[in-house]
Amino acid sequence: MVSLSDGEWKIMNVLWERESTITELKNQLGKETGWDKHIVITMLSRMEKKGAVAHKDGGRAKIFYPLVTREEVSMQETRGFLKKVYRGSLGMMVNAMVEDQALSEEEIQELYGILEQARKRKTERDESGK
Repeated sequence: MVSLSDGEWKIMNVLWERESTITELKNQLGKETGWDKHIVITMLSRMEKKGAVAHKDGGRAKIFYPLVTREEVSMQETRGFLKKVYRGSLGMMVNAMVEDQALSEEEIQELYGILEQARKRKTERDESGK
Protein backbone atom coordinates (compact mmCIF):
# COMPACT_ATOMS: atom_id res chain seq x y z
CA MET A 1 0.00 0.00 0.00
CA VAL A 2 1.69 3.17 -1.24
CA SER A 3 0.56 6.62 -0.14
CA LEU A 4 2.00 9.62 -1.96
CA SER A 5 2.49 13.22 -0.86
CA ASP A 6 1.64 16.02 -3.29
CA GLY A 7 5.30 16.34 -4.25
CA GLU A 8 5.64 12.61 -4.80
CA TRP A 9 2.62 12.74 -7.13
CA LYS A 10 4.49 15.32 -9.22
CA ILE A 11 7.45 12.98 -9.57
CA MET A 12 5.26 9.95 -10.26
CA ASN A 13 3.37 11.80 -12.99
CA VAL A 14 6.67 12.33 -14.80
CA LEU A 15 7.82 8.73 -14.24
CA TRP A 16 4.49 7.31 -15.45
CA GLU A 17 5.18 9.10 -18.73
CA ARG A 18 8.81 7.97 -19.00
CA GLU A 19 11.73 6.69 -16.95
CA SER A 20 13.94 9.59 -15.85
CA THR A 21 17.22 10.47 -14.19
CA ILE A 22 17.51 12.81 -11.21
CA THR A 23 18.71 15.60 -13.50
CA GLU A 24 15.81 15.09 -15.90
CA LEU A 25 13.33 15.20 -13.01
CA LYS A 26 14.97 18.34 -11.59
CA ASN A 27 14.89 20.03 -14.99
CA GLN A 28 11.28 19.07 -15.66
CA LEU A 29 9.93 19.96 -12.20
CA GLY A 30 12.36 22.70 -11.12
CA LYS A 31 10.56 25.69 -12.63
CA GLU A 32 7.18 24.61 -11.26
CA THR A 33 8.39 23.55 -7.81
CA GLY A 34 11.70 25.32 -7.20
CA TRP A 35 13.24 21.96 -6.27
CA ASP A 36 16.97 21.50 -6.57
CA LYS A 37 18.80 18.23 -7.15
CA HIS A 38 19.06 17.45 -3.43
CA ILE A 39 15.31 17.71 -2.87
CA VAL A 40 14.65 15.37 -5.81
CA ILE A 41 17.23 12.89 -4.45
CA THR A 42 15.63 12.97 -0.98
CA MET A 43 12.15 12.45 -2.37
CA LEU A 44 13.23 9.60 -4.63
CA SER A 45 14.97 7.91 -1.72
CA ARG A 46 11.81 8.16 0.36
CA MET A 47 9.73 6.85 -2.56
CA GLU A 48 12.07 3.89 -3.02
CA LYS A 49 11.62 2.99 0.67
CA LYS A 50 7.84 3.13 0.18
CA GLY A 51 8.07 0.80 -2.82
CA ALA A 52 6.74 3.39 -5.26
CA VAL A 53 9.85 3.64 -7.46
CA ALA A 54 13.08 1.81 -8.15
CA HIS A 55 16.16 2.58 -10.19
CA LYS A 56 18.54 0.87 -12.56
CA ASP A 57 22.04 1.88 -13.51
CA GLY A 58 22.12 3.89 -16.68
CA GLY A 59 25.82 4.49 -17.10
CA ARG A 60 26.64 7.76 -15.37
CA ALA A 61 23.19 8.28 -13.85
CA LYS A 62 20.55 6.18 -12.15
CA ILE A 63 17.34 5.81 -14.13
CA PHE A 64 14.19 5.84 -12.00
CA TYR A 65 10.97 4.08 -12.92
CA PRO A 66 7.61 3.46 -11.19
CA LEU A 67 6.81 0.22 -9.38
CA VAL A 68 3.11 1.05 -9.08
CA THR A 69 0.61 2.12 -11.71
CA ARG A 70 -1.29 5.38 -11.70
CA GLU A 71 -4.52 3.37 -11.47
CA GLU A 72 -3.39 1.44 -8.38
CA VAL A 73 -2.36 4.57 -6.51
CA SER A 74 -5.42 6.53 -7.65
CA MET A 75 -7.81 3.83 -6.44
CA GLN A 76 -5.99 3.56 -3.11
CA GLU A 77 -6.00 7.34 -2.64
CA THR A 78 -9.69 7.49 -3.55
CA ARG A 79 -10.57 4.81 -1.02
CA GLY A 80 -8.54 6.61 1.64
CA PHE A 81 -10.23 9.91 0.82
CA LEU A 82 -13.69 8.37 1.01
CA LYS A 83 -12.91 6.76 4.36
CA LYS A 84 -11.44 9.95 5.77
CA VAL A 85 -13.91 12.52 4.49
CA TYR A 86 -17.14 10.66 3.81
CA ARG A 87 -16.67 7.69 6.14
CA GLY A 88 -16.63 5.40 3.13
CA SER A 89 -19.88 6.64 1.63
CA LEU A 90 -19.59 7.16 -2.11
CA GLY A 91 -23.25 8.18 -2.16
CA MET A 92 -22.58 10.97 0.34
CA MET A 93 -19.71 12.26 -1.77
CA VAL A 94 -21.70 12.25 -5.02
CA ASN A 95 -24.64 13.90 -3.25
CA ALA A 96 -22.34 16.66 -1.96
CA MET A 97 -21.05 17.22 -5.49
CA VAL A 98 -24.59 17.34 -6.88
CA GLU A 99 -25.69 19.80 -4.17
CA ASP A 100 -22.72 22.06 -5.01
CA GLN A 101 -23.53 21.69 -8.73
CA ALA A 102 -19.93 20.55 -9.17
CA LEU A 103 -20.70 17.93 -11.82
CA SER A 104 -20.79 18.81 -15.50
CA GLU A 105 -23.09 16.98 -17.90
CA GLU A 106 -20.05 15.09 -19.21
CA GLU A 107 -19.11 13.97 -15.69
CA ILE A 108 -22.68 12.85 -15.00
CA GLN A 109 -22.61 10.74 -18.16
CA GLU A 110 -19.23 9.32 -17.13
CA LEU A 111 -20.71 8.32 -13.76
CA TYR A 112 -23.62 6.61 -15.51
CA GLY A 113 -21.12 4.65 -17.62
CA ILE A 114 -19.08 3.64 -14.58
CA LEU A 115 -22.20 2.50 -12.72
CA GLU A 116 -23.40 0.52 -15.74
CA GLN A 117 -20.03 -1.25 -15.97
CA ALA A 118 -20.22 -2.03 -12.24
CA ARG A 119 -23.71 -3.47 -12.70
CA LYS A 120 -22.53 -5.67 -15.59
CA ARG A 121 -19.54 -6.98 -13.62
CA LYS A 122 -21.73 -7.74 -10.61
CA THR A 123 -24.25 -9.56 -12.78
CA GLU A 124 -21.47 -11.59 -14.40
CA ARG A 125 -20.02 -12.49 -10.99
CA ASP A 126 -23.44 -13.44 -9.66
CA GLU A 127 -24.18 -15.64 -12.69
CA SER A 128 -20.80 -17.37 -12.60
CA GLY A 129 -21.18 -18.06 -8.87
CA LYS A 130 -24.50 -19.93 -9.34
